[in-house]
Amino acid sequence: MSALQDLRAVSRRHVVSLPDHRELVGSAIATWRGRMINEYSSAVVFEGLAAQLAAAGFDEATVAECRGFADEERHHGVLCGAVVESLGGRAIFEPRHDEAFPDHEDVPRAEAALRNLLSISCASETVAVALIGAERLEMPEGPLRELLTKIYSDEVGHARFGWRLLPKLLAMLDEDARRRTNEYLALVFASLEEHELAHLSPKAAPPEEGASLGLCNGAEARELFYATVEEVIVPGLERHGLAAAAAWEQRTAYR
Repeated sequence: MSALQDLRAVSRRHVVSLPDHRELVGSAIATWRGRMINEYSSAVVFEGLAAQLAAAGFDEATVAECRGFADEERHHGVLCGAVVESLGGRAIFEPRHDEAFPDHEDVPRAEAALRNLLSISCASETVAVALIGAERLEMPEGPLRELLTKIYSDEVGHARFGWRLLPKLLAMLDEDARRRTNEYLALVFASLEEHELAHLSPKAAPPEEGASLGLCNGAEARELFYATVEEVIVPGLERHGLAAAAAWEQRTAYR
C-alpha cells in the first residue's frame, strides 16, 4: 500500500471562513477532496512535460516556467485541502499511480512534447479555465472566492503557455509527424471527455446557496465543457492547421 499524502498541516495554514450550510457539508467535502487530489496529482504531468521540452531543445526559461507549474498545482492541492479542513474533513489521501505520464518514446522528441502539450495545456487546462471561471462568477465575494481566484489565475497561465508554445512545436514537425499528431488528437479528445464527465455528475443539482461552497450544477457544467471544446479548443487548433474538428468527431472510436 502506498504511503498517504498528508496535507493537513500545510493546508491548515490556509483555512478559510465558510458559510454554515450544514446540509451541504458532505457534498462540499467530497467536491473539494476530489479537487485536492486532482490538483496535487497534476504536478507530475508538468514535471514530465518540462523534461520533454528540455529534450526537444527549448531554452531553460521556458522549461523552468513549465516546471514552476508543477509547484503551482501542488499549492492548488494544498488550497483545496484547506477547504476540506475548513469543512471538517481531512486533507489526506492515497496518491494515484494508475495514470503513468506518457513519454511517447516511439516518436521524435518534439512530437512527443507536442502530444502532451495538447493534452495538458490546450485541452485540460483550457477546460479548467472555463469551468473554474464560471464557478468563480457564481460564487459570492468572500475568502473562498479569493482562494478560487488564485487557482483560476494560475490555470489561465497554464493554458496560455500551451497555446503560446503550440506553433513553435508544430514548426518542428515534418509531414508524417503532423499526420500522426492529427490522428493522436482523437485520443486526446476521448480521454478529455472521459475524465471530465467522470467528475461532472449530471445528477448534481445543489440549491442556490451551494455556490457559496463551490458546488455546481453538473448538467450545466457538462454543457459548458462541450461548448468550450467545440467553440474554443477545436477552432483554436484548426487555426494552427490541425484537423481538430475531424478528431473530435472520431473520438468515439477510442471509447
